[in-house]
Amino acid sequence: MQKKIKLHFVVIVVITGLITVRLSAQISPDTQELVRRGAYCAHAGDCIGCHTAQKGEPFAGGAPFTISVGKVYSTNITPDLETGIGRYNMKDFVKVMRQGVAKDGHNLYPAMPYTSYVKVSQEDLSALYAYFMMGIQPVHSPNRPAQLKWPLGVRSFMAIWNALYLKKGEYAANANKSVSWNQGAYLVQGLCHCGDCHTPRGIAGQVKATSEQDPEQFLAGAIIDNWYTSPLNGEAETGLLAWSKDEVVEYLKSGRTGRVAAAGVMAGVVAKSTQYLTDIDLMAIAEYLKSLPPPNNKRQRNADSAMQANAASAATRALRAGDTGMRGSCVYLDNCNACHGSDGTGARRTFPNLARNENVNAQHPVSLIHIVLAGSSMPSTQTAPSAFAMPGFGWRLTDAQIADVLNFVRGNWSNHTAAVSRIDVGRLRKAIAGEPHKL
Repeated sequence: MQKKIKLHFVVIVVITGLITVRLSAQISPDTQELVRRGAYCAHAGDCIGCHTAQKGEPFAGGAPFTISVGKVYSTNITPDLETGIGRYNMKDFVKVMRQGVAKDGHNLYPAMPYTSYVKVSQEDLSALYAYFMMGIQPVHSPNRPAQLKWPLGVRSFMAIWNALYLKKGEYAANANKSVSWNQGAYLVQGLCHCGDCHTPRGIAGQVKATSEQDPEQFLAGAIIDNWYTSPLNGEAETGLLAWSKDEVVEYLKSGRTGRVAAAGVMAGVVAKSTQYLTDIDLMAIAEYLKSLPPPNNKRQRNADSAMQANAASAATRALRAGDTGMRGSCVYLDNCNACHGSDGTGARRTFPNLARNENVNAQHPVSLIHIVLAGSSMPSTQTAPSAFAMPGFGWRLTDAQIADVLNFVRGNWSNHTAAVSRIDVGRLRKAIAGEPHKL
């Protein structure tokens, strides 16, 4: 018999100034509780993160998303009758969430993660509907049309896409696993839709896997919005093999650990979504993720520990002695040493440790290049309110200098990763030139 999956919500947190659950005195206590549950589900789904434009009204849409075939904009999901979803009934809402088909019959693009939301339970969809209809204020904000290459720019094409790639059906619990494991799987695969960012996509924009049944692809890491999302499986170099469950919970709760700090897309996810989940749900997610095996085609730690120690010591001794003979070391001393230290260890939960850092050792250096070029800020969370930031250095460092310093970091302190070229840096510099500067 399948176990029934439910969200553990003991405490519902309201984001002051962003989300205000407005419950009328005329609404029954049961309906109020349903709306509160919907608010929690909305946090889990990070709805506000995607459906709120920079400096825009919450849930009013307009946020741009650049994908391989063009650009799409999130839609208005407030209960506005003209530009939002105010005329949606429950059946309409379920259809758009599970099939990607709007009330007027047009197909959504898979930037909306309905391929994950199809697994969400009817109970949680009902709560979400109640929240969006009664828990937030309507905002009149017309939707922006997508700008996509043919044939994906043709809405009717998405019906064929859905027939090929949309796997229907709610999450089915694994009777051989614990209740907590199933709860984690339900959240990761469904409401939290982790695979939509952390799983590579195929040529048609489809995620290559939707569950642990395909360990070679599921949560194996991907590039999105000029950031690299790390593997969430047991891959040794950049996955969660070395993480404890408590570290996973700490990261999702605060956006930082003694190991790494959230940056880019993930910083927003922590700030607007995962920090508001209960410890029970976060531990369930950790249990599920820690159960995922490493893909067979991923490299493992195989470097000799003595050689790694010598390399780390050599780099540290050179920096402390002011020896800039190693390529990239002079750039590091001038720009990085003050915060990250001559041994690369930084300061716990303030300046990330660069030694054996999963992000530093990532197969794709795009996130590191992005951070050095444009900077990054840790999320401000309830448990870690200080949003420590790293400024961008793109204005003062050349493409060659950035490549050199990243190769210095990626080749020392027990790190051993493929080289970064100045061409890689130049390409990303052009790609993010139109983005707003962020600390």
